[in-house]
Amino acid sequence: MLRGLLSVLVFGSALLHIRAEYKGPRVYVYLFKPLTMVFIILLALQGERPDASLYKYAILAGLGFSLVGDIFLMLPLKRVIEGLVSFLVAHLCYIVAFSANIRFSFSSFLLALFLLYVIIMFAVLFPHLGKMRLPVLVYELVIVMMVWRAVERWAQIGDTGALLALAGAILFVISDSAWAINQFVRRYKSAQALILSSYFCAQWLIALSV
Repeated sequence: MLRGLLSVLVFGSALLHIRAEYKGPRVYVYLFKPLTMVFIILLALQGERPDASLYKYAILAGLGFSLVGDIFLMLPLKRVIEGLVSFLVAHLCYIVAFSANIRFSFSSFLLALFLLYVIIMFAVLFPHLGKMRLPVLVYELVIVMMVWRAVERWAQIGDTGALLALAGAILFVISDSAWAINQFVRRYKSAQALILSSYFCAQWLIALSV
């Protein structure tokens, strides 16, 4: 019951934030983006896994660093490096969570697929990155590692939680890719709707996986 109520609050707050990005007022942007993440963190805290679960602690840490990254990126003078570092740490936390209690293995097909994504994205972004080339490359490698661990978790465990985590990881890649193109290559009108809807859904699904 409480998880359902928190999910309603997540989507209500997320919609208000997305609307504010297009219609204003700007104060709603500053209010509803962190508030949405607070609701998502509260949702993860209601997870059914034991309180001592490494998975739960790592997911909560990842959500917390994501909240910090959101704050950096929505400041009037965006702190892109600080935001990227915060989300990089968040993805590392998710990697720890998705790797909990599973064995190390990988598919050469998946590895090739993930590397292809990194190559294509980096090729698109490269001419526009300047001094950001190395940080963005490291970030792209870490996020595909996060998806890889989510795939492996679902393949080995196969429960609903693992499937939710995998769906969230994939949506995170979609959100981050859209953000990178909008930030570094070319601004487009639908950017905020695509970036934020996929981002909030990703975090919501990851929180539900706890």
